Amino acid sequence: MKPARSQFAILQQICNLIPGHLVSKLARKHGVEAKSRSFTPWSHVVSLLFAQLSHALSLNDVCDTLGNHSGVLTTLRRAGPPSRNGLSHANRERNANMAESLFWGVLEHLQQKWPRFGMGRAYCGFPRRFRRIVNVVDSTTIRLVANCLDWAKHRRRKAAAKCHMRLDLETFLPRFAVVKTAGTNDAKEARIVCAGIQAGEIVVFDKAYIDLKHLYELTLRCVFWVTRAKSNLQYEVVRENSAPKGNILRDLIIRLTIPKSKKQYPEEMRLIEAVVEVDGKSVAMVFFTNNMEWAPGSICDLYKGRWGIEVFFKQLKQGLQLADFLGHNESAIRWQVWTALLAYVLLRLIAYAGHWGHAFARLFTLLRGVLWECLDLFSLVEHCGTATSPPRFRAAPEQAYLPGFGPA
Repeated sequence: MKPARSQFAILQQICNLIPGHLVSKLARKHGVEAKSRSFTPWSHVVSLLFAQLSHALSLNDVCDTLGNHSGVLTTLRRAGPPSRNGLSHANRERNANMAESLFWGVLEHLQQKWPRFGMGRAYCGFPRRFRRIVNVVDSTTIRLVANCLDWAKHRRRKAAAKCHMRLDLETFLPRFAVVKTAGTNDAKEARIVCAGIQAGEIVVFDKAYIDLKHLYELTLRCVFWVTRAKSNLQYEVVRENSAPKGNILRDLIIRLTIPKSKKQYPEEMRLIEAVVEVDGKSVAMVFFTNNMEWAPGSICDLYKGRWGIEVFFKQLKQGLQLADFLGHNESAIRWQVWTALLAYVLLRLIAYAGHWGHAFARLFTLLRGVLWECLDLFSLVEHCGTATSPPRFRAAPEQAYLPGFGPA
């Protein structure tokens, strides 16, 4: 079935998911509107969104294409095509905190308008027996060009930005993010990333985010945490929590022994050693947590769910444009990263509202080819696909026998 026609282009329908008042409100709040002249903040947002959705490789790519479709942009809340210097100057000089606030404002608006947004296509590795919010904390490194980006250098010949993320494993949507240089230490950022976690929630992270003082603060806030133990962890066994069974080798209640570590975390914690499968091989891993009641297999399943944030980063970095940047300074990088996150959330909403049943990466390729076509967005998504379900066949038992050899 062909998708229905529309009087608006696909790009316009995607941008219309952003509330009309939000961009101008944030532009005034962050001082962007006072510095903008002919190239408005709304035109800036549309240009960067187009760069993400079309995988634009350069400033000329964005400006030339938008200039050729200036008539369509005019109907999109009076947006205008940028010049090359104008877009470069806007990325460099305008406050990138506006892009961050825009992302969180749009996400809040979409969740209020579609209360079930994110709940229908949960990550398949989510342990469903937990009726709590499961937060996964991790970071991803975005490689940059060292000789052009001195602000992002963290080694002699390497430069990179790092995005620290807290992901809701059930909705598969970000709950907190911060973009900094790759030279920042993960353990030092853990306190900032986990600041908004409420009592009773669960947070899972790897060894890079271990800070004993921060772990004790989470325990005092009644937040459950699960992580892997470092190889140099010094402890004494207080008692055995449960007997070994199946793939569970040890389940112990321990207490730290080094004076400095004991001062940072004075209470008891739980250590679980289990055999898990990694790349088809059985490997023994050691986990520790502050929860003394859950089954040891549940602790292992929670840490296994941490892989969900790696899937999220893969969708973000392979689907969106985070390989070729339109600017070299810190502000331009932050504008592009936050716009990529905004484009991701908008496309997730389109997939949810359009009942998208195919791979998420395929949604990018579908929309990228029809951004200027006047088709109904949700009709296009709902009726897309050549690999549909096979038709049903009528059962015909008589065809299962050779002629003359039918049933008695």
